[in-house]
Amino acid sequence: MNKRVLGVLMVLGTGWLSGCSIKPADRFTLEVDLPADFELKTAANYRPATGETCTLPVRRGKRPERKLFFTELNPVANRVSYQLPLSETIEGCPSVLSSVQFEFYAKWGKGYWEAGGDSGSIGIPDRLPEGFAQMPDSGVQELRGQCRWYFRTVGRKHAISKILGCNALDDQGQPEKYKAGGGAQRDQLRGKTLRLVMSVNKEELPAFDDNWVAVSGGWRRCRGESLEDLSAYCRGNTTDFKPVKMPDGRICDVYPSCQ
Repeated sequence: MNKRVLGVLMVLGTGWLSGCSIKPADRFTLEVDLPADFELKTAANYRPATGETCTLPVRRGKRPERKLFFTELNPVANRVSYQLPLSETIEGCPSVLSSVQFEFYAKWGKGYWEAGGDSGSIGIPDRLPEGFAQMPDSGVQELRGQCRWYFRTVGRKHAISKILGCNALDDQGQPEKYKAGGGAQRDQLRGKTLRLVMSVNKEELPAFDDNWVAVSGGWRRCRGESLEDLSAYCRGNTTDFKPVKMPDGRICDVYPSCQ
Protein backbone atom coordinates (compact mmCIF):
# COMPACT_ATOMS: atom_id res chain seq x y z
CA MET A 1 0.00 0.00 0.00
CA ASN A 2 1.54 3.33 -1.06
CA LYS A 3 1.85 6.31 1.25
CA ARG A 4 -0.86 8.28 -0.59
CA VAL A 5 -3.51 5.59 -0.13
CA LEU A 6 -2.48 5.07 3.50
CA GLY A 7 -2.80 8.80 4.14
CA VAL A 8 -6.33 8.87 2.67
CA LEU A 9 -7.40 5.94 4.84
CA MET A 10 -6.00 7.59 7.94
CA VAL A 11 -7.90 10.80 7.19
CA LEU A 12 -11.12 8.88 6.62
CA GLY A 13 -10.57 6.90 9.80
CA THR A 14 -9.95 10.04 11.80
CA GLY A 15 -13.08 11.64 10.40
CA TRP A 16 -15.16 8.56 11.28
CA LEU A 17 -13.85 8.54 14.84
CA SER A 18 -14.44 12.28 15.17
CA GLY A 19 -17.99 11.92 13.93
CA CYS A 20 -18.71 9.19 16.47
CA SER A 21 -17.33 11.27 19.31
CA ILE A 22 -19.52 14.24 18.40
CA LYS A 23 -22.78 12.30 17.94
CA PRO A 24 -23.57 10.19 21.01
CA ALA A 25 -24.63 6.61 20.37
CA ASP A 26 -28.35 5.92 20.67
CA ARG A 27 -27.84 3.68 23.65
CA PHE A 28 -27.23 3.83 27.40
CA THR A 29 -25.70 1.78 30.18
CA LEU A 30 -27.98 -0.17 32.49
CA GLU A 31 -26.39 -1.26 35.76
CA VAL A 32 -27.86 -3.43 38.52
CA ASP A 33 -26.19 -3.75 41.92
CA LEU A 34 -27.09 -7.17 43.33
CA PRO A 35 -26.71 -8.39 46.93
CA ALA A 36 -24.85 -11.61 47.69
CA ASP A 37 -26.54 -14.91 46.73
CA PHE A 38 -28.74 -13.28 44.09
CA GLU A 39 -29.18 -14.03 40.43
CA LEU A 40 -31.04 -11.97 37.85
CA LYS A 41 -32.99 -12.28 34.63
CA THR A 42 -33.37 -9.01 32.70
CA ALA A 43 -35.68 -8.34 29.74
CA ALA A 44 -35.49 -5.17 27.62
CA ASN A 45 -38.82 -4.63 25.82
CA TYR A 46 -39.32 -2.62 22.62
CA ARG A 47 -42.47 -1.24 20.99
CA PRO A 48 -43.25 0.81 17.84
CA ALA A 49 -42.09 4.40 18.24
CA THR A 50 -44.71 7.09 18.87
CA GLY A 51 -46.33 8.08 15.59
CA GLU A 52 -45.43 4.87 13.77
CA THR A 53 -48.27 2.87 12.24
CA CYS A 54 -46.39 -0.42 12.04
CA THR A 55 -47.07 -3.21 14.52
CA LEU A 56 -45.00 -5.99 15.99
CA PRO A 57 -46.65 -9.43 15.73
CA VAL A 58 -47.76 -11.33 18.81
CA ARG A 59 -45.87 -14.62 18.84
CA ARG A 60 -44.36 -17.36 20.93
CA GLY A 61 -40.77 -18.48 20.99
CA LYS A 62 -38.25 -16.13 19.37
CA ARG A 63 -39.16 -12.47 20.04
CA PRO A 64 -36.79 -9.91 18.49
CA GLU A 65 -38.58 -7.09 20.34
CA ARG A 66 -37.46 -8.58 23.68
CA LYS A 67 -33.77 -8.82 24.63
CA LEU A 68 -32.97 -11.24 27.46
CA PHE A 69 -29.93 -11.24 29.76
CA PHE A 70 -29.10 -13.79 32.46
CA THR A 71 -26.82 -13.30 35.47
CA GLU A 72 -25.92 -16.39 37.47
CA LEU A 73 -26.07 -16.56 41.26
CA ASN A 74 -23.03 -15.00 42.91
CA PRO A 75 -21.98 -15.64 46.53
CA VAL A 76 -20.80 -12.01 46.87
CA ALA A 77 -22.43 -8.67 46.10
CA ASN A 78 -21.73 -7.58 42.53
CA ARG A 79 -22.67 -5.17 39.75
CA VAL A 80 -23.91 -6.29 36.33
CA SER A 81 -23.88 -3.96 33.33
CA TYR A 82 -25.56 -3.93 29.91
CA GLN A 83 -25.39 -1.63 26.89
CA LEU A 84 -28.98 -1.21 25.66
CA PRO A 85 -30.13 0.49 22.44
CA LEU A 86 -32.80 3.14 22.98
CA SER A 87 -34.19 2.58 19.49
CA GLU A 88 -34.05 -0.17 16.87
CA THR A 89 -35.73 -1.11 13.63
CA ILE A 90 -37.34 -4.48 14.26
CA GLU A 91 -38.59 -6.32 11.17
CA GLY A 92 -38.89 -2.98 9.37
CA CYS A 93 -40.73 -1.27 12.25
CA PRO A 94 -38.97 1.70 13.94
CA SER A 95 -39.16 0.80 17.63
CA VAL A 96 -38.07 2.24 20.97
CA LEU A 97 -37.22 0.79 24.37
CA SER A 98 -40.40 0.89 26.47
CA SER A 99 -39.49 -0.96 29.67
CA VAL A 100 -36.95 -3.14 31.41
CA GLN A 101 -38.22 -6.04 33.52
CA PHE A 102 -36.33 -7.89 36.24
CA GLU A 103 -36.75 -11.27 37.88
CA PHE A 104 -34.78 -11.60 41.11
CA TYR A 105 -33.93 -15.02 42.51
CA ALA A 106 -32.12 -15.56 45.81
CA LYS A 107 -31.13 -18.32 48.22
CA TRP A 108 -31.96 -18.33 51.91
CA GLY A 109 -30.57 -21.84 52.61
CA LYS A 110 -28.37 -24.57 51.18
CA GLY A 111 -31.13 -26.73 49.72
CA TYR A 112 -32.19 -26.09 46.13
CA TRP A 113 -35.75 -25.55 47.36
CA GLU A 114 -34.58 -22.98 49.94
CA ALA A 115 -34.93 -20.05 47.57
CA GLY A 116 -37.38 -17.37 46.54
CA GLY A 117 -37.99 -14.84 43.83
CA ASP A 118 -39.71 -11.58 43.02
CA SER A 119 -39.95 -9.17 40.11
CA GLY A 120 -39.40 -5.50 39.33
CA SER A 121 -39.47 -3.14 36.35
CA ILE A 122 -38.40 0.26 35.04
CA GLY A 123 -40.74 2.07 32.66
CA ILE A 124 -39.02 3.99 29.82
CA PRO A 125 -41.69 6.42 28.48
CA ASP A 126 -41.43 9.32 26.03
CA ARG A 127 -42.10 11.67 28.96
CA LEU A 128 -42.21 11.11 32.70
CA PRO A 129 -45.13 12.42 34.77
CA GLU A 130 -44.41 15.32 37.10
CA GLY A 131 -42.77 14.31 40.35
CA PHE A 132 -40.47 11.66 38.91
CA ALA A 133 -36.72 12.12 39.29
CA GLN A 134 -34.88 13.44 36.24
CA MET A 135 -31.38 12.55 35.01
CA PRO A 136 -28.87 14.40 37.25
CA ASP A 137 -25.90 16.36 35.94
CA SER A 138 -23.60 13.48 36.90
CA GLY A 139 -25.09 11.40 34.09
CA VAL A 140 -25.95 8.58 36.50
CA GLN A 141 -29.56 8.12 37.59
CA GLU A 142 -30.03 5.79 40.56
CA LEU A 143 -33.17 3.92 41.50
CA ARG A 144 -33.11 2.07 44.79
CA GLY A 145 -34.88 -1.09 45.83
CA GLN A 146 -34.80 -3.43 48.79
CA CYS A 147 -35.67 -7.08 49.27
CA ARG A 148 -36.79 -8.71 52.50
CA TRP A 149 -37.37 -12.30 53.53
CA TYR A 150 -40.80 -13.13 54.96
CA PHE A 151 -41.02 -16.35 57.00
CA ARG A 152 -43.85 -18.83 57.37
CA THR A 153 -44.31 -22.48 58.35
CA VAL A 154 -45.24 -25.38 56.09
CA GLY A 155 -46.25 -29.01 56.62
CA ARG A 156 -47.08 -31.04 59.70
CA LYS A 157 -43.70 -30.33 61.27
CA HIS A 158 -44.28 -26.58 60.86
CA ALA A 159 -40.95 -26.15 59.07
CA ILE A 160 -39.71 -22.64 58.43
CA SER A 161 -39.91 -21.49 54.82
CA LYS A 162 -39.34 -18.04 53.35
CA ILE A 163 -40.80 -15.77 50.69
CA LEU A 164 -38.84 -13.00 48.96
CA GLY A 165 -40.42 -9.56 48.53
CA CYS A 166 -38.66 -6.68 46.70
CA ASN A 167 -39.95 -3.10 46.72
CA ALA A 168 -38.77 0.32 45.63
CA LEU A 169 -37.35 2.71 48.23
CA ASP A 170 -38.31 6.37 48.54
CA ASP A 171 -35.86 9.26 49.04
CA GLN A 172 -35.79 8.56 52.79
CA GLY A 173 -34.98 4.89 52.28
CA GLN A 174 -38.48 3.70 53.21
CA PRO A 175 -40.17 0.91 51.21
CA GLU A 176 -42.76 1.95 48.66
CA LYS A 177 -45.91 -0.04 47.97
CA TYR A 178 -44.81 -0.84 44.42
CA LYS A 179 -42.15 -3.30 43.26
CA ALA A 180 -38.47 -2.47 42.82
CA GLY A 181 -37.77 -0.18 39.87
CA GLY A 182 -39.40 3.07 38.80
CA GLY A 183 -39.21 5.21 35.67
CA ALA A 184 -36.70 7.01 33.46
CA GLN A 185 -37.33 9.36 30.53
CA ARG A 186 -36.01 7.89 27.29
CA ASP A 187 -34.54 11.04 25.72
CA GLN A 188 -32.54 11.70 28.90
CA LEU A 189 -30.77 8.32 28.82
CA ARG A 190 -28.69 8.64 25.64
CA GLY A 191 -25.04 8.09 26.54
CA LYS A 192 -25.89 8.08 30.27
CA THR A 193 -26.15 5.45 33.01
CA LEU A 194 -29.29 4.13 34.69
CA ARG A 195 -28.51 2.18 37.84
CA LEU A 196 -30.79 0.02 39.97
CA VAL A 197 -29.26 -0.47 43.43
CA MET A 198 -30.70 -3.44 45.32
CA SER A 199 -30.14 -4.27 49.00
CA VAL A 200 -31.53 -6.75 51.53
CA ASN A 201 -33.19 -5.78 54.80
CA LYS A 202 -31.69 -8.07 57.44
CA GLU A 203 -34.84 -7.98 59.57
CA GLU A 204 -37.21 -10.76 58.57
CA LEU A 205 -40.97 -10.45 59.08
CA PRO A 206 -43.90 -12.89 59.15
CA ALA A 207 -45.30 -13.62 55.70
CA PHE A 208 -48.91 -13.52 56.92
CA ASP A 209 -50.80 -11.53 59.52
CA ASP A 210 -52.14 -13.02 62.75
CA ASN A 211 -49.89 -16.11 62.69
CA TRP A 212 -47.04 -14.99 64.93
CA VAL A 213 -46.51 -13.04 68.15
CA ALA A 214 -43.38 -10.92 68.71
CA VAL A 215 -41.42 -12.01 71.81
CA SER A 216 -37.92 -11.58 73.16
CA GLY A 217 -35.53 -13.14 70.66
CA GLY A 218 -37.93 -13.11 67.73
CA TRP A 219 -41.35 -14.62 67.08
CA ARG A 220 -43.53 -17.45 68.39
CA ARG A 221 -45.95 -19.38 66.17
CA CYS A 222 -49.55 -19.33 67.34
CA ARG A 223 -51.03 -22.72 68.20
CA GLY A 224 -54.35 -22.23 66.47
CA GLU A 225 -57.05 -24.83 67.12
CA SER A 226 -54.46 -27.58 67.70
CA LEU A 227 -50.82 -28.51 67.13
CA GLU A 228 -51.91 -30.03 63.81
CA ASP A 229 -53.62 -26.83 62.64
CA LEU A 230 -51.55 -25.76 59.60
CA SER A 231 -53.14 -22.33 59.24
CA ALA A 232 -53.07 -21.64 62.99
CA TYR A 233 -54.35 -18.08 63.27
CA CYS A 234 -53.83 -16.40 66.64
CA ARG A 235 -57.36 -14.94 66.84
CA GLY A 236 -56.48 -13.13 70.05
CA ASN A 237 -54.80 -16.10 71.74
CA THR A 238 -51.29 -14.86 72.51
CA THR A 239 -50.42 -17.44 75.16
CA ASP A 240 -50.66 -20.81 73.36
CA PHE A 241 -47.93 -21.56 70.82
CA LYS A 242 -46.40 -24.43 68.89
CA PRO A 243 -42.76 -25.33 68.16
CA VAL A 244 -41.30 -24.84 64.69
CA LYS A 245 -38.67 -26.73 62.71
CA MET A 246 -35.67 -24.53 61.90
CA PRO A 247 -33.88 -24.69 58.51
CA ASP A 248 -31.02 -26.63 60.17
CA GLY A 249 -33.47 -29.23 61.55
CA ARG A 250 -33.67 -28.04 65.17
CA ILE A 251 -37.06 -27.88 66.87
CA CYS A 252 -37.41 -24.50 68.57
CA ASP A 253 -40.00 -22.33 70.29
CA VAL A 254 -38.74 -18.95 69.03
CA TYR A 255 -37.70 -18.01 65.51
CA PRO A 256 -34.96 -17.07 64.65
CA SER A 257 -33.07 -17.18 68.00
CA CYS A 258 -34.28 -20.70 68.87
CA GLN A 259 -34.67 -19.82 72.56
